[in-house]
Amino acid sequence: MTEAIGNPRRDAYLARRRQAAREEQRRRKEREAAVREARRPVCADCGRKFTDDRWEATGSHHGWSSGQSHPHLCEDCQDRAVTVEQLAEADERERQEQERLREQAEEEASVQKAGGWRSRFCI
Repeated sequence: MTEAIGNPRRDAYLARRRQAAREEQRRRKEREAAVREARRPVCADCGRKFTDDRWEATGSHHGWSSGQSHPHLCEDCQDRAVTVEQLAEADERERQEQERLREQAEEEASVQKAGGWRSRFCI
C-alpha cells in the first residue's frame, strides 16, 4: 500500500540516480569525441584536419589506404597535387613530341645533305 501512495525519498533518489547516469553518459561522449578528434589525421601540406568524408575516403580509420592517390592530403591539396601531376605529364608528353620532331627533322636534313653536291661525284 505504501507503494501506491509513493515514497518521496525513493523518488528523489531515483531522480538523482537518473541525473547522475545522464551526466556520466554526457562525459563519456565528450571523452570519446576528444579521442576521435585526437586520432583525426591532418593534411601533410596545409595542416588542416581531415573532414569526416575525407577521413572515411582515405580509409584512415584503418591505416593509410593504398586506393587513394594522396591519402596524406586533404581534398583541396589533393586536387592541387593531381592537377600539378597532370600538367607535368602533359609537359613531359609535349617535350617528348618536340624531341621526336627534332630528331625527325635532323634525319631529313641528313638525307638532304647526302643528296647534295658530293652525291654527283659518287655515281
